[in-house]
Amino acid sequence: MAWPWRRRSRRRMARIAIEGAIGASTRRRVLKALREVEKREFPALLLRIDSPGGTVGDSQEIHAALLRLRETGCRVVASFGNISASGGVYVGVAAETIVSNPGTITGSIGVILRGNNLSKLLERVGIRFETVKSGAYKDILSPDRALSAEERDLLQSLIDSSYEQFVQAVAVGRQLDADVVRQFADGRVFSGAQAKELGLVDALGDEETARRKAAELAGLEADSQPVTLGKPRKQLMGLLPGSGLLRQLGQLLESEVLLAHQPLWLFRP
Repeated sequence: MAWPWRRRSRRRMARIAIEGAIGASTRRRVLKALREVEKREFPALLLRIDSPGGTVGDSQEIHAALLRLRETGCRVVASFGNISASGGVYVGVAAETIVSNPGTITGSIGVILRGNNLSKLLERVGIRFETVKSGAYKDILSPDRALSAEERDLLQSLIDSSYEQFVQAVAVGRQLDADVVRQFADGRVFSGAQAKELGLVDALGDEETARRKAAELAGLEADSQPVTLGKPRKQLMGLLPGSGLLRQLGQLLESEVLLAHQPLWLFRP
């Protein structure tokens, strides 16, 4: 027996928004929403991305889940907002069609890993770390000393592997040769118009353009409106004046401190 809400879902499209840095909380929210899209048998998904990217593993899990959703027959169209860079691009190329604003900041294909060498500062204030470790590289990127040449080579190998995964995902998702992708996958950013010339996006337009494309691909009515799933929980702080600025500062703190020492697919100007 088909439940009524399932029949309604087949006549509408779903919408999921990815906003801000991609991390564990975004991954959990989006994956839960994607499972609901599949369960309710929505014929199309409008994926709105307004993100500078984020952690590698979280971006990869969302990307993989989108590919699995497409295997069920759901048509996935991505809409790039103000910015869809680095990990935002990685997630976006899992869609079958990408629509970008002409002025969207996109690209930044690559990997970054940053640590903090505070040895001079620590020496000045008289702080010294005492370290006991099981292996030569166990305290790699420790803030109390500079990297050795061997450690730098080791981390570069890690970055190169992650970079190649990124290039291959873009090449497959956008049906481009990997060597062609490498020519512009050097961390540079593009406008949406430039990205279209490179083959990173299919069409220029706003979210409404993407919605209409999703409706067309799924055979829905042209005015079919999406059902938004996976909305972030509203915080009490969001009701306070200046909450938007506080949220941005929190995201900056997360990217600079909490995500330090991790390979990131993140646009960091």
